[in-house]
Amino acid sequence: MKRTVLLLTLTLSLAATFSWTPTAQSPAASAATSSLAPDRLARIDRAVQQYVDDNRIPGIVGLVLQDGRPVYERAIGWSDKEAGRRMASDTIFRIASQSKALTSVAILSLMEEGKLGLNDPASRFIPEFAKTTVAVQNGQDVSIVPAKRPIIIKDLLTHTAGISYGTNSSVASMYEQKGLGPAAGYGWYTADKDEPVCTTMERLASLPFVAQPGEAWVYGYNTDILGCIVERASGVALDEFIRTRITAPLGMKDTQFFLPAAQRARLATVYTLGSDGKIARAPDGPRGQGNYVDGPRRSFAGGAGLLSTARDYARFLEMIRNGGAVDGVRILSPRAVQLMTTNQVGTLHSASGLGFGLGFETTDRYGANGMDSVGSFGWGGAYGSVYRVDPTERLVIVMMIQMLPTIGDFRDRFPNLVYQALVTRPGT
Repeated sequence: MKRTVLLLTLTLSLAATFSWTPTAQSPAASAATSSLAPDRLARIDRAVQQYVDDNRIPGIVGLVLQDGRPVYERAIGWSDKEAGRRMASDTIFRIASQSKALTSVAILSLMEEGKLGLNDPASRFIPEFAKTTVAVQNGQDVSIVPAKRPIIIKDLLTHTAGISYGTNSSVASMYEQKGLGPAAGYGWYTADKDEPVCTTMERLASLPFVAQPGEAWVYGYNTDILGCIVERASGVALDEFIRTRITAPLGMKDTQFFLPAAQRARLATVYTLGSDGKIARAPDGPRGQGNYVDGPRRSFAGGAGLLSTARDYARFLEMIRNGGAVDGVRILSPRAVQLMTTNQVGTLHSASGLGFGLGFETTDRYGANGMDSVGSFGWGGAYGSVYRVDPTERLVIVMMIQMLPTIGDFRDRFPNLVYQALVTRPGT
């Protein structure tokens, strides 16, 4: 009897919480949403609340879709603890590297229009990349050698161009002198730059990279370069391209590079973890709150610059899960989505069952990434957010948080807390 009351209470709570435009689906798909058990989903609430009570995280917004419909949505903890502002379903987050997926979709959409090809050299759009160099470290010595071949767009999409964030010891001082690497927060931050992203990327091309094109998986400014390529190939600024071609058609009204001042109170506060293992408010500036409301508002960083909500981002991911379209709005073809979500780098990214497609990390072996199904894909952001798309289980998982530097334990635990609730199968 108690279990029945608990299930009914959770079901009513979910129904009251959601305000959603559902994705069109078949009756069979609708019936399959029962495969996530409400009593097991409640374990997520308890785990999150414990982290909040222990002062280890400020709070989160978690959202899970199955077949395009929300089966779990919670805003737990604090958006701004000092101000007494609670997390809400429409809280806005800095999503950092989750921006990469949208910029990668922008590139693929231009490919589908014939405006660029994956094998095009980056120098077709940014001439400064015609001849690049690589820093080779031998003990304490660093030598600068020419790149063996031009960097192509596919290298940038897969992070195999050899381009880091410039914090490596072999190049850090050179990057810092040009306002990048250690001079840009943790390397990826450009929201405070009073110049267009293409100007920054042209300067980047003059610096040595850390691996030869195609020879290693190196995480770095690749997608920021792609953002400049979007601008050059389309003839419009990156923010306008993403707004008109992706976010506005999908109804993602809260996804943008900079926040209007009137919405300041909706932006979650960034926290850091102190030496005592407890959260503390992060400082202002590149290594903390950033310049997403006040600042130059000129650098549209395709690799790490966007703001969004859990609902907006889940909407974008549902479009990808659904083969490039949702509710009659098509952004990409199914073939392009398959290309993006298939491992394109062999074992360069990982030798233990994780691959990398054109903008997404892929799960190629069960157990390589928690309980993700083979064929799942996802990534996360430097502020601690994470997402997964599982086509086999028809799931979209989004967890938003604002912690810098990223804390790994809860980000890793959240998807597993969702998967443990998956206890029945469609048709059983």
